Amino acid sequence: MQESFRDKQKKGYTLMKMTYDLAMAFIILGTAFVMFFAERLKIEQITRLDDTGRYLFGGVCVLYGGFRLYRGIKRDY
Repeated sequence: MQESFRDKQKKGYTLMKMTYDLAMAFIILGTAFVMFFAERLKIEQITRLDDTGRYLFGGVCVLYGGFRLYRGIKRDY
């Protein structure tokens, strides 16, 4: 009975962690999309920022969002 509870607990933790990683990946990748396409989306608050900093931040978001997506798909917790 103890093993069954531990297995259930581990499956629940894995599912929660996977869901969290995938949700965060989509939010971070969405932020990168907004940073890269702010002119086309006509978001004035973001287009006023320095282009170099905006693209640098967007690139970091792509890298970290890709890592979170990979970790969520891999499910190795």
